[in-house]
Amino acid sequence: MACSHQINSLFDRISAQYGSSLAEKIAAVSDRPLSLRSNPLKTTAEEVARFLTDAGLSYERASWFSDAFVIFNATPSDIQCLPMYSEGKIYLQSLSSMLPPLYLALKAGESILDMTAAPGGKTTEMYALSGGRALITACERDKIRFERLRFNLERQGATRVSAMLKDATSLDDFLSFDKILLDAPCTGSGTATRNSPVRFSEEYLAKCVRMQERLLMKASKLLKKGGTLVYSTCSILKEENWELLERVLPKAGARLVPIEPFEGIPTLPSREGTVTVCPTDLYEGFFLAKIEK
Repeated sequence: MACSHQINSLFDRISAQYGSSLAEKIAAVSDRPLSLRSNPLKTTAEEVARFLTDAGLSYERASWFSDAFVIFNATPSDIQCLPMYSEGKIYLQSLSSMLPPLYLALKAGESILDMTAAPGGKTTEMYALSGGRALITACERDKIRFERLRFNLERQGATRVSAMLKDATSLDDFLSFDKILLDAPCTGSGTATRNSPVRFSEEYLAKCVRMQERLLMKASKLLKKGGTLVYSTCSILKEENWELLERVLPKAGARLVPIEPFEGIPTLPSREGTVTVCPTDLYEGFFLAKIEK
């Protein structure tokens, strides 16, 4: 009964924000196929495509990111058994979670902070996008998740990332970074499917919002003047997303920089200049905003 109550509470939240018709479509989303990212530090997308074809796997390429593949006839264990996986040439990652690093527009030599880095999908993507030439600091406060982060960094060849077992909110304010990725802990409301509901309660939402505000305020202190911050969550609830930004950014001395969704990305109504990815059979619900100081 408690689980049913949590599901209904989340549905009510989504319905109130987006309308009952759209909420019903979101609630009807079935389990999504696997997606993965090729690692240009160790291979090419074309080599991955040939390998998948030879392995008899059915796939599609994402139009907005040449390294992204959607696999239709495999389980995670199927992919994890492939030599390409153990060699770090591919990385299992949802399509929506590949988006935040792309909006950072990384350049060689820039100092980058990944504030909540584990398990390392976005960290290793950023490292690859910079050709291994960005100076990335990756923070993770949970020891078990930190070990997973270190494992993935090593496997993906992200050898120059500085991984820290540390809560990013406790970093010294003396530090400063050109660019920051804050993929904030959240309710995960955008990841729910018909067969895989997420934990939700009003108390949990309030806890997430408090944590997000602390992280966002800290990020603003660590961001260099003129620097860029990408804030993202795998939630579609306004309380964790644009409402939070509208409340916190004026206090943080930062401003929103308008962004547009990449072509082909399904979206929900969102504050002007931000992107809320609509949960579909391919995409998790996700929120993205670009901020400058």
